Amino acid sequence: MFNRYSLLLSFAGLRLGLLLIPSCNAGRNWEYEPISLKSFTSDEKLLKIQTKVDRLGRAEFAFSMTLDWNYDVDNTTMVEGDAYHCTSGDESDYKLMPWSVPQQPYVDYINGFYRDAFIKNVGHCSNLPKFDGDFVPPWPRGVYKLDKCVANGEGLPEIAPEGYYKIVYKTTGEVEWGFTLIIRVSHKGL
Repeated sequence: MFNRYSLLLSFAGLRLGLLLIPSCNAGRNWEYEPISLKSFTSDEKLLKIQTKVDRLGRAEFAFSMTLDWNYDVDNTTMVEGDAYHCTSGDESDYKLMPWSVPQQPYVDYINGFYRDAFIKNVGHCSNLPKFDGDFVPPWPRGVYKLDKCVANGEGLPEIAPEGYYKIVYKTTGEVEWGFTLIIRVSHKGL
């Protein structure tokens, strides 16, 4: 059965396991710093969008956005989002990542990514609509503000390579609008 060496190895393995447990955190292993946030719209009368990166402290950053929404979403309104990564930050080095939101009808986006990830990350710092159950149009017109938002990463990948990420979000239909967010990702310190 057990000899003296296997018993010593068992105790050594148990001890090593106990030492490693505190450093085995489940959850996101990365943190981010927003570098830039730029927006566009094809018709400011229908949707005006303003974006900026906020400096909260010496090493703390957030982002803010204001959407003045004055149009109705219909079945031609589509949403898509693409994520790109590079290690240098140089525009020509970005490569498409598999974490994209494929082009889809607005209602599908709201009942999917918006509810499952987007609003979980910015709901605490915005007046964007939150829905119990599925969203049923119309999307409410109004002024929506995201104020000094720091995303917590809920619903996003737990592991991400270090480097620069460019997230390109676009909505098409009666008006074309969207934004490009560039962030720098680094691994969390233990």
